[in-house]
Amino acid sequence: MTEFVPDILAPHPDPRKPGFELPAKACDAHCHVFGPGALFPYAPNRSYTPPDASKADLKALHDHLGIERCVIVQASCHGTDNSAMVDAIATSNGRYKGVGMVDDDVTDEELADLNAGGVLAARFNFVRHLGGPPDLDVFHGVIPRIAELGWHVVLHLDDRDIVDYEDMFAKLPLPIVIDHMGRVDPSQGLEAGPMQTLLKFMEYDNVWVKVSGSERISRTGSPYDDAAAIARALVEKAPDRVLWGTDWPHPNMKPGQVPDDGELVDIIPKFAGDEELRQKLLVDNPNRLYGFE
Repeated sequence: MTEFVPDILAPHPDPRKPGFELPAKACDAHCHVFGPGALFPYAPNRSYTPPDASKADLKALHDHLGIERCVIVQASCHGTDNSAMVDAIATSNGRYKGVGMVDDDVTDEELADLNAGGVLAARFNFVRHLGGPPDLDVFHGVIPRIAELGWHVVLHLDDRDIVDYEDMFAKLPLPIVIDHMGRVDPSQGLEAGPMQTLLKFMEYDNVWVKVSGSERISRTGSPYDDAAAIARALVEKAPDRVLWGTDWPHPNMKPGQVPDDGELVDIIPKFAGDEELRQKLLVDNPNRLYGFE
């Protein structure tokens, strides 16, 4: 049996109970399961090795926070082996959906199996510290195949990628979901190029964005007011095409930056200021995109 020694930090060991009460059927639209490595080994070419974060750990967190549904996003440490995610979905009684990772070696049968297993999108990573942009020939080869299944594509970007690949993304023939607010730098303000490009993208009716990752993009730290300003602008720009997620268990955070997931729930009213916006963000939008009902 291979032993996997973590080289990144674990999530917060004791997140607080949120003061903000989430609405019924609230969805965490961006979270992960890692391993356990003894059952679901990590990819040989991974850029990091996480502590195990099992489906049982995820359920315990969601029960604590008051979250009923979630979308599990395949992370790079598992590569294109989506087994841990599919296993978690299979035991969720319909409360979980998934975003997988695939490449051009994936067969039609494998895509069909993922689709039947509750996977409704494919994720591509452009972030440089996680390996950088994908092979664009692979990217463009996979896109029409997943579009035929009715899937969408999830893009994990550095903020400069929003500008560099603007024309390419604008031509994609399927719904697009952008992770973590495009990792824009809030210290640059709402008028900065990447943020303006992201806001322009939000005018397209096939573009969605996750107002997740406040702890990742913030330059001021908890309580993440600078990130909340970015999230608020995106929610106001396209209230029907925004999603929220915890990003638990928060891979690749630096010491002192690992967030309290209870606090991440409590900042939601900062960028979704009324009950109607919160209902869309947390319930109606993920339900429409992922078909929980």
